[in-house]
Amino acid sequence: MSNSLELVLVLLASAVLVVVLARSLHLPPMLGYLLVGVAIGPHALHWIPAATESNYAHLAEFGVVFLMFSIGLEFSLPKLFNMRRVVFGLGMGQVALTLVAPTAAAWAFGYPWQLGFALGGALAMSSTAIVIKLLAERMQLESVHGRDIIGVLLFQDLAVVPLLILIPALAQPAENLAPVLALALAKAAAVLFLILFAGQKLMRGWFHIVARRRSHELFVLNVLLITLGLAWATEFAGLSLALGAFLAGMLISETEYRHQVEEDIKPFRDLLLGLFFVTIGMQLNMSVVADRFALVLLLFVAPVLFKFATIVLLSRMFGATPGNALRTALALAQAGEFGFVLLALAGGVHLLDQSLLQPILAAMLLSMLTAPFMIHYSDKLVLRFVASEWMLRSLELHQIAVSGMAAAKHVVLCGYGRTGQNLARFLEQESIGYVALDLDPERVREAAAAGESVVYGDCARREALIAAGLVRASALVISFPDTPAAIKILHHAHEINPSLPVIVRTLDDTDMDQLQAAGAAEVVPDTFESSLMLASHALVLMGVPLARVVHRVREVRNSRYSLLRGFFHGEGDAVVDTAEHHQPRLHSVTLAAGAYAIGRTLADLDLAALGAGVTRVRRRGIRAGEPGPETRFEAGDVVVLLGEPDGLAAAEICLLQGTK
Repeated sequence: MSNSLELVLVLLASAVLVVVLARSLHLPPMLGYLLVGVAIGPHALHWIPAATESNYAHLAEFGVVFLMFSIGLEFSLPKLFNMRRVVFGLGMGQVALTLVAPTAAAWAFGYPWQLGFALGGALAMSSTAIVIKLLAERMQLESVHGRDIIGVLLFQDLAVVPLLILIPALAQPAENLAPVLALALAKAAAVLFLILFAGQKLMRGWFHIVARRRSHELFVLNVLLITLGLAWATEFAGLSLALGAFLAGMLISETEYRHQVEEDIKPFRDLLLGLFFVTIGMQLNMSVVADRFALVLLLFVAPVLFKFATIVLLSRMFGATPGNALRTALALAQAGEFGFVLLALAGGVHLLDQSLLQPILAAMLLSMLTAPFMIHYSDKLVLRFVASEWMLRSLELHQIAVSGMAAAKHVVLCGYGRTGQNLARFLEQESIGYVALDLDPERVREAAAAGESVVYGDCARREALIAAGLVRASALVISFPDTPAAIKILHHAHEINPSLPVIVRTLDDTDMDQLQAAGAAEVVPDTFESSLMLASHALVLMGVPLARVVHRVREVRNSRYSLLRGFFHGEGDAVVDTAEHHQPRLHSVTLAAGAYAIGRTLADLDLAALGAGVTRVRRRGIRAGEPGPETRFEAGDVVVLLGEPDGLAAAEICLLQGTK
C-alpha cells in the first residue's frame, strides 16, 4: 500500500475488529493491538511495509509519553507511605533480584553485562493493565494478596523512571560509561529539583488561571502543552521524553485538577498507546520465531519460572501465607507493557541485537497471553498444591459461620465500607442483627476489635453466603456499586434463598433494569438518593410541610424513581460526562404545523417500539404529565421524550416525518 490514508484505514479497521474480539473474550485490548501489529506488519501480511513503519513508530512514542503521564498522575506520597512495607520491601526486592540475575548471567557467559541489565529491566516488569483489570473483576483488589500485587506493580512503575535514564547511558563505550552515567544522573537530579521544587507552586497557580477561563478546550490544550512541553524539556536535557511526562503527571497529581486531567488525557493516551503496541507487534517476524521456536519457548518458560519463584520466596519472607504468596506470584510472573518500552529503548540504542530481539518479543507476548489464565485459575492451583490453604479456607468459613450461626432474621451486608457501616449503625439502633462480609483485612481487624459483627470473606462466593446464614436471613444488602459483582451475588442468593429480598446499591440508573431483572428487590442509585435528599431539605426550608415532603419522596421511591429518570443534556455533558452517554435522557420535540404526529394518538405512533417514551406534553403553556395511549397530539405541542440517544432520534423522526 502506498497511500497513507489506506494505511491508516487498514490500521484502524484491524484494531477495531481485534479489540472488539478481545473485549468479547474479556481480554485486555492491549493484547489485541499486539496481535494486529503482528498480522499487518512487514513480516506477515505486509499491509504496512517496513519503509513506512518508522513513521508510525515516531507517533507511537507519544503513547509511551501519555502512559508515563498517567503513572505520574497516580503517584501519591501518602499512598507510598501507607504501603511502604510492600512497595519498598517486596516490590524493591523483586525488581532488584530480577535485574541482578540476568546481569550476572550475561557476565558469566561472556556477554556484555549491559545487555543483561537491559533484559533484566524488561523482565522485571509485569502488566499493570492486565493484572489490575482481572483483580477488579474478581473483587480482589482489597484482599491481602491484592494489596501485595498492587504494591509490587507500584514499585515497578517507579523503577521505570531510573531505567529510562540508565539504559541509554549503558549503551556508551566502556571507557565513557562512568562519566556519561554520572552526567545523566546529574541531569536527572537537576531536572527533578527544578520541576518538583520550583514547579509545584507555578503549576497550581497556572492551572487556577486556566480553569477560571471556564473553557474545556483551553483546559485540554493546557494539559497537552504541559505534558509535551516537559517531555521536550527532559529530552532537550539529554534524557527521555517519558521522564518529562512522568514528572508532569507528578506535578498535576498534587493539584485539585488531577481527576479532570485524567479524564481529558485518557482518549489521547489510549489511542496512542494502542498505536505503540501495534508498532511493537509489527517488529515481530514470525518466520524467525518459527525457526528459533526452541529458544522462544526457553525465553518464555525460564523468565516466568524465575520470576514466579522469586516472588514466592520474597512474599514468604515478608510474611505472606503460602496460598497468598502463590497467588501473588501467579499474577506477576508474566511480562508487562513497560517491558516492551524498555526493550524498544534497548533496541534503539543497539544494546540488543535484532536476532535476539525477535525471540524475546515473542516470548513476552506469549507470557502476556497466558496471564489471564494464570490469574483465573490461581485459586484452583492454590487449593491443589497448598495443603494449608484448605485449613485457612475452612477457618475463614468457620469464622463467618460462627457469626451467622446464632443469627436469624438478620441482614447480610456485602461490603463494610462507609455505606455498609452507616447502614449497620441504623440496624443496631433498631436492634436488628447483621453479619457483614468484607475483603479488606485491616478494616475487618479494626471493626471486629471494636465489637462489630464483621468477618473477612468474599461475598461473591456461594459458600461464604451460606456460612453467613443467608438461608435464615431476612434481607441481603450489597453496599458497593459494582454491577457485575452484584449480579453474581444475586445469582448465588436466589439459589440459596429464592424468597430473600436483596437491596443493591448502584451509582446511577444505568444498570437499574439489569439488576432488577437479575432479581434485586430494590435498587438504590446514589445519584437519585442525593437528589431526593437535596430536594427534601430545600422544600422544608421553603416552608413545605414535612408530611407533604415525606409523601413526595415516598411517591418517587414507590415509582422506582420514574420521576427522576433521565435529564436534559447540555453541550458540556457530551464531553465531560462520557459515562452518561448510554443513560436515559430527556429531549423536547415541538410539533410544528405539518408534523406527522398531529391528529394521531400516542398508541398510533407506538414510540415505545423505537426505544423512547413520552413523559409529558406541554400544550398552550400547560404541562400535562404521564399522557395515556389515547392522548391525541395537536399543532404546537411540545412532546418531552425519555430514552437513549438512538431511541430519541428515531422517535423525533417518527413524530415529525412519520418514518420508522
